[in-house]
Parts: sequence; C-alpha cells; structure tokens
Amino acid sequence: MMTEAQALEILIQIGAVIIGDHIVYASGLHGIDYIDPDKLYPHDAKTSQLSSEIAREFVDDGVEAVVAPEGGIALARGVAYHLSQQKSANERTLAFFAKKTKDNQFVFKHGGASKLLPGRRALVVDDILTTGGTAKKVIEAIRAIGGKVIGLGILCNRGRMPLKDVSYPPKMFSLVKLNMNVWTQEECKRIGPCSRGVPVNPNVGHGRAFLGGRR
Repeated sequence: MMTEAQALEILIQIGAVIIGDHIVYASGLHGIDYIDPDKLYPHDAKTSQLSSEIAREFVDDGVEAVVAPEGGIALARGVAYHLSQQKSANERTLAFFAKKTKDNQFVFKHGGASKLLPGRRALVVDDILTTGGTAKKVIEAIRAIGGKVIGLGILCNRGRMPLKDVSYPPKMFSLVKLNMNVWTQEECKRIGPCSRGVPVNPNVGHGRAFLGGRR
C-alpha cells in the first residue's frame, strides 16, 4: 500500500506537481504550488501505479463502471483495469468518459455509455479537485441517465470540498491532499513569495504572460 507521501513524490518527480515555487495562476492569483495532471499520463507505469491505489480504496464497493471527465480517461481506464483484476474472468469493470458541452455540462456520447451506465454502480474519478464543479457535474450526469454513483476517487485534492459541493457521493477518497494557499498580487507583495523576492516561474501557469506584462 502506497502512502500519501510516496504518491506525492511520484507526482513531483515527473513534474505533475511543483511545490514551493512562485506561481501565477490563470486567475491572476499567486501561489507556491502547481498541479499539472497532464504531465502524468505519458507515464503509463506511473499512471497505473497511482490508479491501483485509488482502485484499492473501492475494491469492496461493487464498482461496475469507472467514469471520468474526458481529460481523465487514462485514469478511469487504469482504475477500471485494477478493479477488474479482483473479479472473475466473466466480470469486468467498464471505463467511460463524460464529454464537456459548450455550456459547461457533461454528457455521454462515446463508448456506449448512455446504454451501459443506467443501472450500474459507478465510481467517478478525476485527476484534480479544485472547486468540485467538474466532479459534481459528472456525478449528476450519471444520475440523470440512471446510473448509481457509489463514490468519488481523486488523484490530487487541492481544496477541502464538503460533500454537498460534489453532489453527495456516498464515499470520497483523495490519494494526495494539498492545501494550496493563494494570494492576490498585492497580498503576495506583503506576505507571499513576492515579499521574499522569489522570482515567478515563467514555465507554468501564466508566469510568462505575467512577466511580459510587468515589463
């Protein structure tokens, strides 16, 4: 069984998580940590390793399908694969993804999900939980077509979401939890990395645009 510290170290090693830097986010806020889950997915072995830890938490919950928002399909497939290893040859956990629409909702258009999910026990997985909005909409999309959501598995949780913010899944598990402090630019000058003269990282977030605009 992998500890949270070991999981975090894997994410740091492959550049999916940056700790203790000076980051400017898309919102314009400043912080010291950064998460880029897309850096994980080219590493199949690491993705499988982390997926297996999420699967471990739900192995006794009768999961019949794993569902992710479209960007996290590799995670869904990894979790579904490891759950399937615990079943007989005639039982397999299916993997699906929900597609985001122009009005920021989620629907099922691929893989026969709209026909196969109704009535099945579904685990929702996502690589990063920030506000909970994406997970909430995916959970509600599953319920809307008759699926039964049994839990929510998160690779990296950067917020402290109450269950109501993710539409009350019966069970929620986060492999890694990060309490990411953020500041406005003025606050950063007083108490954040700006106040200590830490240079902005130009290679992630909106650092490069921020530095260009400042000049």
